[in-house]
Amino acid sequence: MIYTVTLNPSIDYLVNLENLDVGTINRVNNEQIFVGGKGINVSLMLNKLDISSTALGIIAGFTGVFVEQQLEEKGIESHFVSVEQGFSRINIKIKSEQETEINGSGPIVLPNHIDKLLWQIKKLTSDDILVISGSIPSSINCNIYKSFIEKATEKGAKVVVDATKTILTDLLEYKPFLIKPNKHELEEIFDVEINSVKDVICYAQKLREQGAVNVLISLGAEGAILINENNEILMSNVAKGEVKNSVGAGDSMVAGFIGEFAKSQNYEKALIQGASCGCATAFSADIATKQLIDEILPQIKVEKL
Repeated sequence: MIYTVTLNPSIDYLVNLENLDVGTINRVNNEQIFVGGKGINVSLMLNKLDISSTALGIIAGFTGVFVEQQLEEKGIESHFVSVEQGFSRINIKIKSEQETEINGSGPIVLPNHIDKLLWQIKKLTSDDILVISGSIPSSINCNIYKSFIEKATEKGAKVVVDATKTILTDLLEYKPFLIKPNKHELEEIFDVEINSVKDVICYAQKLREQGAVNVLISLGAEGAILINENNEILMSNVAKGEVKNSVGAGDSMVAGFIGEFAKSQNYEKALIQGASCGCATAFSADIATKQLIDEILPQIKVEKL
């Protein structure tokens, strides 16, 4: 079973309007509501691929109930810990001449809530995959991901980490099965400017040397690079299409990759599936449909470097 962890789920409220005038009433042209959070995005994409997963995390208030209900309607199992103070986030994304975002802060999470989440992770087995992704809310100890990965690896579960900078590098000693920084995050980690594929490979290798078993780097329009546990270097291209939404594309890539690898144990097939899912979501307003993924799949090619 694949488990995803989202510590700060959200309701994403997207509105489109011609002009945003601050200090007066604005009328929207159209609006959309999605449930979000990086781990939830992974579960949503796995669901599109007909792969079961269980969503773990923290929810609160009526917004948390909405998140849980939306996953249930899609047939996604969830075992969220519900907290008493506050609400799960509402993130407002305004698309006008310029894009504006107003993100909520999330609920107040106490140590006993984290204990309940850790208890769920302690039940994992060597057949399971745990996806740890996203930021850590301010009310939660910054070492929480260390606790998650310690408990999961003790049980023999594979752990996937998609997080930024020190959150990611602090977990490398636990030898996560897969990490997925993007090019910008790779630059942040090493405080460098990356100008070539050779540079990407160089710094991805350093992450492997520090403990990561497999390193998957998403490069946007340039494709993706995987350095696997056998030290093979694989690079995928991108499909042709109009980018509508980059939010969730990386999460979709993670979902496609681990979903295929869990089935076939084949890194090349996993990279093709991951790249297809990432592209498809980038070309969609929300998490991509299975139909679009299948249309894109033949366009994705992988070469060994």
